[in-house]
Amino acid sequence: MTGNMKRVLQISNYYTPHVGGIEKTCQYLSEGLSNEYEVRVVCFSEDKLNKEETLNNIRIFKAGVILNIARQALSISYIKILRKQIKEWDPDVIHLHYPNPFVAALLLPLIPKHTKLYIHWHLDIMQNKIYPLIKPIERMILRRANFIAATSPNYRDFSKPLKPFLSKTGILPSAIDLTEYQLKMEDEKMIKEIKNKSNGKKIIFYLGRHVFYKGLEILIDAEPLIKSDCIIFIGGSGPITQKVKKKCLSQRVHFLGRLSEQEIRCYYHSADIFTFPSYTKSESFGLTLVEAMFCNAVPVTFTIPGSGVNWVSINKETGLEVPNLNKKEYAHAIDKLLKNNDMRAQLSANGRQRVIDNFSIEKEINTLKEQYKMLLKQ
Repeated sequence: MTGNMKRVLQISNYYTPHVGGIEKTCQYLSEGLSNEYEVRVVCFSEDKLNKEETLNNIRIFKAGVILNIARQALSISYIKILRKQIKEWDPDVIHLHYPNPFVAALLLPLIPKHTKLYIHWHLDIMQNKIYPLIKPIERMILRRANFIAATSPNYRDFSKPLKPFLSKTGILPSAIDLTEYQLKMEDEKMIKEIKNKSNGKKIIFYLGRHVFYKGLEILIDAEPLIKSDCIIFIGGSGPITQKVKKKCLSQRVHFLGRLSEQEIRCYYHSADIFTFPSYTKSESFGLTLVEAMFCNAVPVTFTIPGSGVNWVSINKETGLEVPNLNKKEYAHAIDKLLKNNDMRAQLSANGRQRVIDNFSIEKEINTLKEQYKMLLKQ
């Protein structure tokens, strides 16, 4: 690293090998920035141990976790690690991935006046019971921020916490590494096996954590209303998996469990339709939606007020969108796509192009670099 490089401290909940959308984004951005900035990461550890690691020239400092409350990790050692990186390393930009209210509270008294604070707003805090306790800290960290980035115009415009700060809020769309989802030579055999399992029927694919807001139960309820002959593959697992399996009586629904990266890619490319039945604002963006669209699977979504989902996939342009929680309309939209090959082909091509134009990691990194430059000139 040269002495002329500006320093960026990325603060994420976790980092690889922890699997999650925010963690993956933090890694992509950290590595993508490293040719122009010196980048370090402070985050929580996967266990109770403090760790210092170097991965792809990024130094990562992990604080051991003592417990989790309402999906928020807590750590005794975090304050010491964070203080040391801010005071001794003196970053030019602190990039906070939010929500992370415990860390926001620790960070507030530590940020020097000359350090720019960039808040990457992935999601509003949805837990109503604890939010009143968090709200004052959240308001203070937003007030201190020099720049706030929401992941979509929809989320920015409907987020109550961001309303007083719209003058300093921009957009940094989430993104994927397109090379991970391009077909590989070794995929041909697996795709053939998937097609054989479907016995020539059109394929509907679901992928996501099996939690309430992802809408898997809604899909299972809508399945008997789908009149066309098809097969439905359900990828992923979670706390409601067993409940949904007991509820599902259909022979055309197949639960696949957790899938490898290659399996995910091959199911995307094999699918005619990607079913995305999330129905609350907890689904802030939908990276699996982006992945599926790039692989030419046409999405069917619900209208979710304030979510970025309906900005990622545009109704009647890249997929079909139906009124929220309307199972009958959801099944009807799937039937419409299954019956109309020309419509499906057009939406498929549009969806892939939208991802290439808007949701590649290269695009996200270039946008972030421009935002940093603007920030550092202030």
